[in-house]
Amino acid sequence: MLQRIVLVVAISSILLPMLFWLWLENAVTQALLIPAQGFELTVARGAGVNLLADQLVEQNVLKSSLTLKIYARLFSEGDIQAGDYQLPHGTTLPALLTMLTSGAIRHYSITFPEGWTLSQWCLTLASTDNIGHTLSESCTMEIVESLGIDYENPEGWFAPNTYAYRSGDSDLSILRRAYQQMSVELSKLWVERQQGLPYATPYEALVMASIVEKETGVAEERAQIAGVFVRRLQKDMRLQTDPTIIYGLGEQYEGNLTRQHLQLDTAYNTYLHNGLPPTPIANPGVAALEAALHPASGNELFFVARGDGSHYFSTTLDEHNKAVRKYQITNRPKAYRSLPQQKESAIESPKMRVLNER
Repeated sequence: MLQRIVLVVAISSILLPMLFWLWLENAVTQALLIPAQGFELTVARGAGVNLLADQLVEQNVLKSSLTLKIYARLFSEGDIQAGDYQLPHGTTLPALLTMLTSGAIRHYSITFPEGWTLSQWCLTLASTDNIGHTLSESCTMEIVESLGIDYENPEGWFAPNTYAYRSGDSDLSILRRAYQQMSVELSKLWVERQQGLPYATPYEALVMASIVEKETGVAEERAQIAGVFVRRLQKDMRLQTDPTIIYGLGEQYEGNLTRQHLQLDTAYNTYLHNGLPPTPIANPGVAALEAALHPASGNELFFVARGDGSHYFSTTLDEHNKAVRKYQITNRPKAYRSLPQQKESAIESPKMRVLNER
């Protein structure tokens, strides 16, 4: 009797491990229940193997949670990383675990064009579903305090670009990257700046770059527009630029700039006040920064929109007024626009220009 028991135990000690390994091998070599179009898996932050295994069973990707739990305990060499994963048809258990521990996470991207204001950035971030929303509607002070910006109005400090992010990354983390990029770029370009410019600080150059960005419709004109504004500052002439008026109006601006708006006394009214406005009026791109710090030489002090996005530049007020009459009164095109169509769709632009120097 004892010999039989010993024999059964001996056979069991050999067969059971063999059966277990056969079962496990069969389980891990078979593809998961993923449809032909693939499957998007979202792993929540803090989710472990047990929770994930149960989730996959609920989502009909796994027949049994036991296989993943056992396989992960035996063979996993890292922690599961949170995020979105795109699982292709034919994915096996080992392939899944490799994806989850190696961080083969699906990345998304969000684009902020040159010339957008911070409010436009915040609206875009707030309307993007897979971003972690941590900022309130009145987010200015939250941004200033969280990012350590030394100005009450953080306008202008965010580098336009396309930013990659993972599902769940916070709005503030994206803004932090944009702020760091702008800080680095501005510091670098300030060191390389043209001598004799009317800026006391890099911040003043940032303010000028934002104006150049909002005024420019044709890329080749950036340095020329910057040159006009620099010479006006050097001659103690008012900048008299519409985009600053529009920024100062805020929500009062509804798409049509009027003479009444030009007479409204705000800190951003460059028709009434000398010098630069107190802050940037948008977030400028690198090209606008370069133009502000390397303006084109010349004698032009005025420019007027032709109606196709480009400008006519003048040296004297008389020449400027003639150009105004030509391009905005006599030959004003029906489809008049201050900026090229693709830029107008992303950036507010005035529909009426001032006729005379004030």
